[in-house]
Amino acid sequence: MPKLLRPLLFTLGISALFTQAALHDRSTLQTTLTSMADWQITHFRDDYGRKHEWDNPINGWPYAAMYIGMERWADIAPDKRYYDFLLSVADENKWDLAKAEYHADDQAIGQLYLALYDKFQSPHMLEKTLKRTTHILENPSQQPMRLNNYKYTERWTWCDALFMAPPLWAKLANITGNKQYRDYMFAEYVATTNHLYDTEEHLFYRDEHFIGVKEHGRKIFWSRGNGWVFAGLALILEEMPDGPQKAYFETLFTEMAAALVKLQSTDGFWPMSLKAGDVYTTPETSGTGFFTFGLAWGINNGYLDSNSYLPAVEKGWANMTSHITEAGMLGYVQPIGAAPGEAWPDKTEVYGVGAFLAAGSEIYKLVNNTSK
Repeated sequence: MPKLLRPLLFTLGISALFTQAALHDRSTLQTTLTSMADWQITHFRDDYGRKHEWDNPINGWPYAAMYIGMERWADIAPDKRYYDFLLSVADENKWDLAKAEYHADDQAIGQLYLALYDKFQSPHMLEKTLKRTTHILENPSQQPMRLNNYKYTERWTWCDALFMAPPLWAKLANITGNKQYRDYMFAEYVATTNHLYDTEEHLFYRDEHFIGVKEHGRKIFWSRGNGWVFAGLALILEEMPDGPQKAYFETLFTEMAAALVKLQSTDGFWPMSLKAGDVYTTPETSGTGFFTFGLAWGINNGYLDSNSYLPAVEKGWANMTSHITEAGMLGYVQPIGAAPGEAWPDKTEVYGVGAFLAAGSEIYKLVNNTSK
């Protein structure tokens, strides 16, 4: 592992100066992740001062993304109370998916249920997810592969969907032993990639409305949108058996990783419009969190060389932790949206915390692996 590069300023409750070696201190990481997870549980039902009209039930995609990150921390945390929290959420939701039958966003919480099933092996944890996905499998949507101003949302016609649904289908194939779930997922994923992936830039357009459009003379690649895809690829690859399908995802993952490290700002965050970092100079922690998670996961799982990618993980993590407020909240999370926009130091969202916990958990594993 290469030497760490320079001193960084971390903020956790109060500002404190550490060297980058602190990234490799398990105690510091554990304290940071515990504090963030506890803050989120305490503020579970807050609205964070959001000013949009989006419905945000606790089985919807914003919370689902938080649960996915929380579960990854729960799996390695010394204190098992995080599983108690997640089980209580699942019970409150009656182990059901959100309401739109085909919509990828409304399948996202199923990833929590499958993770809990993996751990606790109770059949009721699977029943409603299996019912929904089996119906889709037997009655696939006939809508076209285009969003058309949100007219068509039954298929994965926007890039965020590639985080929300495909990992669920990949994991279901392993749990049930029925590869039809994986084959359905793969066919739909390829269709979305053929529609939205820029093979020159190795990045995804958020949806069809950004293809061929430029802002400030640059193509528009939304940071969090690509963060959804990149993090989702890691979640999918964890579930894939060796073979051509897995190789397809491996290629996408490594292509995106190589493109992303070139777009990270010198301050460690990824700009909200990835190709316009000189214009979008405000930090943003949700896209940065998902990229940091994916890169750390790639190192841990042998897809990415640490000499090339560890510095980006270090800078990403340092930037995110520098935006934890004195109250313990993760700031600079871009609000719910679908394009580059604004973020503020005193605004957060649950999916941003999910990205943070996922990234930190993977870094925690990285530290443990390299210290043995």
